[in-house]
Order: sequence, then C-alpha cells, then structure tokens
Amino acid sequence: MFIKQIELRELRMRLLYPFETSFGSTQDRHIILVKVTDGTNTGWGEVTAAEGPFYSYETWETAWHVLRDFIVPQVAGKEIREARDFDSLVRGIRGHNMAKAGLETAIWDLEAKIKNVPLWKMLGGSHESIDCGVSIGIHPSIDKLVAKIDTELKAGYRRIKIKIKPGWDVEAIREVRAAFPDIGLMGDANSAYTLADIETFKKMDRYNVLMFEQPLHHEDIIDHAELQRHIGTPICLDESIHSAEDARKAIKIGACKIINIKLGRVGGHREARRVHDVCRDHGIAVWCGGMLESGIGRAHNVALSSLENFSLPGDVSASKRYWPEDIIDPPVEVSANGQITQSNRPGIGYSIKEDLIERLTGRSQVFPA
Repeated sequence: MFIKQIELRELRMRLLYPFETSFGSTQDRHIILVKVTDGTNTGWGEVTAAEGPFYSYETWETAWHVLRDFIVPQVAGKEIREARDFDSLVRGIRGHNMAKAGLETAIWDLEAKIKNVPLWKMLGGSHESIDCGVSIGIHPSIDKLVAKIDTELKAGYRRIKIKIKPGWDVEAIREVRAAFPDIGLMGDANSAYTLADIETFKKMDRYNVLMFEQPLHHEDIIDHAELQRHIGTPICLDESIHSAEDARKAIKIGACKIINIKLGRVGGHREARRVHDVCRDHGIAVWCGGMLESGIGRAHNVALSSLENFSLPGDVSASKRYWPEDIIDPPVEVSANGQITQSNRPGIGYSIKEDLIERLTGRSQVFPA
C-alpha cells in the first residue's frame, strides 16, 4: 500500500469526570489523532500519551514533535507491503512507542480497509465478544468509592480495578471486599510503592485480590520478583513491559504472573501481538489496559482484545463512561452482561465523526507524499 498522505490532529476533549491516580488528576485531554490514506482508503490511529511525563516520559507534545520531525518523514510517500513492515521504517528511532503506535495503528486500520476485512480478524483474533472491566480512580472517600463500584457493577462490568497509593490501600481494599465479597477486584499502584512496603501488600493479600498492577518502580522487574515471592496475589506488570523481550525476561525471573498490554506502551499492534504470543507460550494471562482514549484508540483496543490469550477482562469500557460525545459512530457500548461485541465492518469497525473532530481540533498538519 502506498502512503499518499498523513495528517496529524491535536484534539482537546474534556472527560465527564476527573480521573485520579497516584500520578495526579486528569480531566482535560489533549489527544493526537493520526489519519493516513492511500488516496482511496483512510486509516485512523491515536496517540495515547498523557498531558504530563508521569506514566511515561512521553507526552502529547513530545509525541507531536517526534511524529512531525522524525516518524512521519520516514513513512510518507513510502510503499509498505503490510502494516507489520512499519517497524522497519522507524527502527532507528529509539523509544517513543506511543508516538510510533499512533501511526502504526492507523496503517493497520488502512490495510484492513484495503483488504475489506475487520481489523480484529486481520490481527488473528478469535474472541467475537470481549469481557469488560473498569478502572476507577481514587475517590474523596471510601463510601463514594463503594457507591461508584456499585454503579459500575449494575452496568454489567465483570472486573473492578481501583487505584491505590500509600495511605489509600489496605483500608480501601478491605472495605471494598467487605461490600462486594465476590467481585473480581484488583489494585493498580502505578509504581507508587517500594520493597519497604512488603508488609502493606501482605495485609492486602488477605482479601482475595485478583492482582496488584505495577506496584513498584516503572522500570523494574527484579524487585517485583522479590515482592512476588512474598505474596500469593499475582503481580501484573504494566509500565515495565515495552516489548516481547521485556516480557520474556520478566517471566523468566518470576516478576509477574499476569501482563497488561497497552498498544501505546509497546508501540502498536505488531509488538502487542508479539508480547501476547510470549505470554501465551509461557502460560501468562494478558489483558488490555486503557489510557483514557477517545473512541478511535478504544476501537483499536477492542480489536486487540480479540486475540486468544486475552483471558481477563480489560480496561475497555463504554464511551459514555468518559465522553459526553465520542468521535466514533456508534460509540463503544457494553452489554448488560459486561461484553463488547466485535464489529464485522472493515478496519476498526466504526465510522469517524470528522465534523466533531474538526470542532475539537486545536491544530493540524498535513504531510503529503
């Protein structure tokens, strides 16, 4: 396929409610969309970098810079046999996986539309419906947290993830478990702890937690292996895993029993599938993480979650949990039993509201061949 034109758009979108983690609170999102065309068909991708360099060193502003000045010039005007060949064009650019993934996923969408097949089938997916969980930020009180969880459970979600941090951990886990004895419950620490907090994790270990996500340093696997030896609850790695090689090494030393796969963190669909395959071959479960995406990023997550080893509910939830109006049609919807059904339309399977995107756009730039 010939990459005739690439377009970048920076959108400014406000979440319905602030979302608080150990990094801080977010309500206003700067989202970079990538549109790519061969002259006939169009593919869309999304950069999932946040506003500040807290989850990752990347931000939406650094992603714009790296895309504009380094990645796009390597791709515009090139003939690409398959989307998986994108990596060979940008291999010399170190890191910046979220920037790369924005364009890489758009090319996957383009290829699927050229071939007139759903993206999830082109990826090799087998799950026609995926189980959905929700990620719930830190709340002003445990009572409000419990009330929010109750709302999400009534909406059908199959797994509840709550954010934890020092001072908001043992009591929160204990009280949530007391209120909901049978739910799938996990705690996401976003690297807020050290090995000095082992006793804290031993206390939370008593409450039948599904997993602790990335409790220790964002680059670490060695200390995670030590923590895993002290607790029965599975550790799930997130920020530490940027590639299939990272996953292989973490599994080898016993640093985790579960891995969260995020398209932006690993650089797109090609590497996400490779991480998936390594985990599958070693008996490690995976699930799809979320980054407060718009509908385009969310649609790519839905397609990715169709792969066979995505055996745990991911952070792939309905558009209406985040946006007053999403930029895709129809919006992503979750059934009463907590599932999303894959679309059988070509590509990501959703129409793009280009008029709404135009209204939300703060800046744009077009790169012809």
